[in-house]
Amino acid sequence: MKYAFNTWAYGSFPSWLPSYPLDEVVRRLARIGYDGIEIGCAAPHAWPAYLPAARRAELRRLMQGEGLPAVSLLPAPGGGPGFNAASPVAEERQGTVAHYKEVVDLAADLGAGIVLYIAGWQVFGTGRRDAWAWSTQALTEIGRHARERGIIVAIEPTAADSNLVETADDALEMMRETGLPNVKVMFDTYHALYRNEVAADYIRQMGADLAHIHFADTDRGAPGDGTVDWTGVMQAVRDAGFAGHLTMEIGFHTRKADPDHYARRALAYCKAIEASLG
Repeated sequence: MKYAFNTWAYGSFPSWLPSYPLDEVVRRLARIGYDGIEIGCAAPHAWPAYLPAARRAELRRLMQGEGLPAVSLLPAPGGGPGFNAASPVAEERQGTVAHYKEVVDLAADLGAGIVLYIAGWQVFGTGRRDAWAWSTQALTEIGRHARERGIIVAIEPTAADSNLVETADDALEMMRETGLPNVKVMFDTYHALYRNEVAADYIRQMGADLAHIHFADTDRGAPGDGTVDWTGVMQAVRDAGFAGHLTMEIGFHTRKADPDHYARRALAYCKAIEASLG
């Protein structure tokens, strides 16, 4: 199995601290033993406007030299700009599409093959049908741009943070409505746990359309810190023949988190589980 680590814990989002330059993060994760890196698109690491062409090329060379390729990029919705694809404000929806296209271009420049799509959230006073239609329309436009750049857009159900795409069924339904072959689905064990669902069942349900997986335990802890059945999840991964990266999205919920400690513990725990599988 292949393992990646998400940079939120190192990159001041959504907590301000701790915060490390992306170059430093790449070297640390490579030393710990990860196979890839998922880059959160926020300052200081990967806000598209802050990365000119020369810097993008420099980062790609660094990751290649360290043997830690960029696997996926994750936009940071919320905050000042909003970036809610389901917003009742047309200008915000337009800004969201423009931002996602920038993230897709950055993914292509850094060599990452996947951009995660957060479908947005239904604002009070907006009907679900309208919110769904706006988000699907935005995703279709983003997906077409991504197809031109050779990028997969993976829809993530985010039940703990949003109210539009919460389940595997929701993600698969929106995926099918786009009609685009490069729009796929993913899931995060943390969000499955929030819904009191069996995380391994997401793997079975998403099947061949599953392009990416986030690993996180209770309260964004490292695998083994909480209540997720990791043996069940990883056995399902093996049984499904999933060839992507198992990506840790952990340790960014508090300033007290030590990202290196989270990264080491998560990798050691998952490798031990992997070695025990049938």
